[in-house]
Parts: sequence; C-alpha cells; structure tokens
Amino acid sequence: MNPAMPVAFAPQINAHFSGKFEVELKYRLLDRDAFFAVLQTRNPEVMLEDNLEHDCYFDLASHSLISEHKSLCIREMQPSGIMLWIVKGPEKDRCEAVNITDATKAKSMLHTLGYECVLEIKKRRSIYFLGKFHLTLDHLDGLGDFAELAIMTDDEALMPEFEAQLVQLATELGLCEAQRELLSYRQLSQALKTNGL
Repeated sequence: MNPAMPVAFAPQINAHFSGKFEVELKYRLLDRDAFFAVLQTRNPEVMLEDNLEHDCYFDLASHSLISEHKSLCIREMQPSGIMLWIVKGPEKDRCEAVNITDATKAKSMLHTLGYECVLEIKKRRSIYFLGKFHLTLDHLDGLGDFAELAIMTDDEALMPEFEAQLVQLATELGLCEAQRELLSYRQLSQALKTNGL
C-alpha cells in the first residue's frame, strides 16, 4: 500500500479492486451535472473526488503488447497519492492492478527492460461506491464526460450475472444503451490523436 495513501482507502481498495476480472460498463454522459444529481440520491460512499490521473501506457518498439491485446500502464493520482501498476488483457475483461510506492522507479525499470511510454492519458476522476459496485465519474479533455460502472472478481462464472446487475444499476441511474461506449479510453485517445483533433 502506498504510504502516501490515506489509511481509510485501504479496506475500500481491498474490497472493491481485488480480482483478476473486471466487469465494466462505460457510458457517455449527455449532462454530467444531471447525472451527478441522480447519483447523489443513491447516497454513494465517496472514495475520492476530482483526482487528476496520469496514465502512461508502455510497450516495446515491436508493439508486441498491443498486438497481443495486452496493456501495461503506470497510473499516478493526485492529490490522493495513489500509484498503480495496471495490466489488462489478453481477454477483454482481464484486469489486474497493484499499488506501488514509486512510479518514477517503476517507469525507470520498464525503460531498462526496453519499454517506452507510447501513450499518455490524463483525466479528472471521482470514485464512488454503490454497494458492491464502484462507479467512476470521468472527464477527459477532447473526449468529454463518462461514467463507468464496474466490479472486480476472481470468479469468471459470476461475470454474466454481474453484467446484468450493472445494466440494471445503469438504468436506475438514468443511463441508456444508446450512451454505451464500447471503446476503452486508450482506444478513444489514440483515435483522437490519429485524427489530429
């Protein structure tokens, strides 16, 4: 656990962010303020609000990770001080993360192994807990506002049930299927970069 991280975060992170698989639904928000007002009626537990997240995605010059549908990311969050090493893939829902105490050293180690930061993404994120689920409210410059509803699990068999429950929760929060975003922030950011927008 990152020593700079408030002690109060520890049980929340252990309860909500452990597992090898992540069931996640992402929605584009048409009106962030209106969605937040609805969210507040559910009395969510606040983990953190308005943190600035800086993600560095690493790959080899051969782009072997992305070609294998894998990603390696070092995430730094301020002012919470949380730092994470995140690996996703190759399966769509495979996601594992671990807290680290020195992002600069982790990046240096990756450079030593031949990895380079191939994409940087910055976002403003708030994280809330709704029962066993967690919800992130995100803003990315050039891409807009999003809500992600998710849960982590080690039991792959539970994933369809969790997805159905998340769809129901999204409906209760006023989100609809037309707002679903199937691309990751990495894919959206790369498309934005490619289009030069």
